[in-house]
Amino acid sequence: MNVQIAGRTVGSGNPCFVVAEIGINHNGDIGIAKKLIDVAAACGCNAVKFQKRTVEVVFSAEELQRPRESPFGDTNGELKRGLEFGKAQYQQIDAHCKAKGIPWFASPWDEASVDFLEQFDVPCHKVASASLTDDGLLRHIRKTRKPVILSTGMSTMAQIDHAVEVLGRHDLVVLHATSTYPAQYDELNLKVIPVLAQRFKVPVGYSGHETGLASTVASVALGASMVERHLTLDRAMWGSDQAASLEPNGMQRLMRDIRLVETSFGDGIKRLLDREVPIMEKLRRVGR
Repeated sequence: MNVQIAGRTVGSGNPCFVVAEIGINHNGDIGIAKKLIDVAAACGCNAVKFQKRTVEVVFSAEELQRPRESPFGDTNGELKRGLEFGKAQYQQIDAHCKAKGIPWFASPWDEASVDFLEQFDVPCHKVASASLTDDGLLRHIRKTRKPVILSTGMSTMAQIDHAVEVLGRHDLVVLHATSTYPAQYDELNLKVIPVLAQRFKVPVGYSGHETGLASTVASVALGASMVERHLTLDRAMWGSDQAASLEPNGMQRLMRDIRLVETSFGDGIKRLLDREVPIMEKLRRVGR
């Protein structure tokens, strides 16, 4: 079963759909967000992704009042509000992505954020791993009739089964993920990718939070139809997700390696290549 997202087909036999996760790596600065969009477009990524939250809905008053130092103030609430873009910023994001020819979408963390994103006619919605058990949000997202990308970090298989049941399997992509930042290689468990594909019969991908590239490329070899990696301008920048992100050179190399691996897959039919014939004639014993 394939899924159409932003004019591209996601599923077996199609090029891997690569998403540059900007998330909150813009640090509340629309200029940084635009630079990250530019990098993703230049690298050949298929889309960029943000996240949208209604702060007072997603977090309790107690959590927002919790002390936490940041460039925005001394409480967690000041941090969360400082990182949140509003309509004016998303209008700029929408216009900039259109100018660069790259689609954008986001992870809405609450129903109001789904409605907010719908005004921009995003091509799909992403369910963050933290929202996988939020049935009300999942149902609200499904009402949009847009394709849904479900990330499965910090979840049991039973919880994933339930989320898929709530969402339905039509226009659904399931992403294997490990929600540690950055993730250690012995935590990635990439063999889950074909297990999810067999279990749900939908396109399955990989959302990676590790520091390197090899495991993400390996996910494509294991059948990932979509790959999502966080993007940053500099991993030393302030922010909780920067260390688990790829810098521009890393994203460029990832795109190169994914496309090279896809080229190397071939069609599975063993044949003698024309370029092998002179080597064969040179190296094989006569008549053997």
